[in-house]
Amino acid sequence: MAMIDQIVQQLGDKADYYLKHQAKVSKDLLHHPGPDFVDRMVAPSDRNCRVLESLQRMYNAGRLGGTGYLSIFPVDQGIEHSAGASFAKNPIYFDSENIVRLAIEAGCNAVASTLGVLGSVSRKYAHKIPFVVKINHNELLTYPNKADQVMFADVQQAWNMGAAAIGATIYFGSEESTRQIVEVSQAFNHAHELGMSTILWCYMRNDAFKQDKDYHLAADLTGQANHLGVTIQADIIKQKLPENNMGYKALNTGGSSYGKLDERIYTDLCSDHPIDLTRYQVLNCYMGRVGLINSGGASGANDFADATMTAVVNKRAGGMGLISGRKAFQRPFEEGVKILNSIQDVYLCDDVTIA
Repeated sequence: MAMIDQIVQQLGDKADYYLKHQAKVSKDLLHHPGPDFVDRMVAPSDRNCRVLESLQRMYNAGRLGGTGYLSIFPVDQGIEHSAGASFAKNPIYFDSENIVRLAIEAGCNAVASTLGVLGSVSRKYAHKIPFVVKINHNELLTYPNKADQVMFADVQQAWNMGAAAIGATIYFGSEESTRQIVEVSQAFNHAHELGMSTILWCYMRNDAFKQDKDYHLAADLTGQANHLGVTIQADIIKQKLPENNMGYKALNTGGSSYGKLDERIYTDLCSDHPIDLTRYQVLNCYMGRVGLINSGGASGANDFADATMTAVVNKRAGGMGLISGRKAFQRPFEEGVKILNSIQDVYLCDDVTIA
């Protein structure tokens, strides 16, 4: 079966909805992913030659090597969600080596995990697949639980193990976000000085964002989080796929004042189509000068169809790939390989175009 036919089959009766949508903002305004992305977009910047080398190493790795697209396998849920909750479905992933093995077997561009996971097997694998060391985390043993990202690793430790990049999370909108912005900005600067690239998990986090809808997933709020992320020189932005919009308007009710907006965000720059919502995220990454990778989301009953849909939306919006973990590691090893390959197939398929 041809690659596009497999994708159409996974999308089902929504195939035309996703594959034929015409975007609100023209693709001609975007900087597109491609084999020359580092030369075209990163080389003219202030990044040093070692950073260019680290980025190119990731873009050249795995099944998507040479396309300008990325498939990254992330497993930091052992801290973020607790190891038991994450790995009980598939206990082999309590063993850190199996995390790296799956990323290699699936042909991913990179594996992203904790200092402990990657450090425990670095001499065996650091030269075989690019490492992304996640340097901060939200641990769930503090009672009551709180939304805060704290440093678990030092940038120098990531460099010492041969990592190509560091990753970090900022909980934009949280009480501790200002401190996190400062910490991560300083860490990114240090990483660039050492020649590593940087990936920022740009997540929204505040109980007030949950109202009639979960506005943690609003395009306007996540788009602004992306814009803050590229401001502190993230080389790649990781963001959740948007599911709604008008977060600013929802939070500006009942006499409260939150942020600033322009109605054209919702009329001229967006519609309620997932591709337009995601394109607004891309616009806030300097029109694609900084690559947007969307997260794969939680594992569920329709993982293959959901993963294909997310990849199609990201690619057609002008994004650079997916960073998907739970859909893969919460399945048997070979099924995990297959689901990551099905995501990669979307980016390898020339019939799936930028909208």
